Amino acid sequence: MKRFLVSGMAAIALVLSAPAALAELETSSLTIESANGTHAFTVEIADDPEEITTGLMNRESMDADAGMLFDFGQPREAAMWMKNTLIPLDMLFMDPSGKVIAIARQTVPGSLRTVSPGVP
Repeated sequence: MKRFLVSGMAAIALVLSAPAALAELETSSLTIESANGTHAFTVEIADDPEEITTGLMNRESMDADAGMLFDFGQPREAAMWMKNTLIPLDMLFMDPSGKVIAIARQTVPGSLRTVSPGVP
């Protein structure tokens, strides 16, 4: 099962999530093109401060084709953590064009360590 969080200079982040939570937030389709082919996801949109702060906290599972896209508004270096997150996630950081510029694989559930691409 693949789990992703995308975040970055475009002020956008993606995390894959559980179907029960998809009904709570606006959802959208997302396609990621990689060397292994095209991957389709249904993502929740986290675009207000409360949604962004809560993220995927306290979720016990995630489907491989579901996720969460964080929209921070203005471009900036994203800084994410795993506080109260119960499952490991892969975080993908994107530039303003949507190109993945960094990946943090298998982030540690519950960790307060800041995960960031290291560039603004």
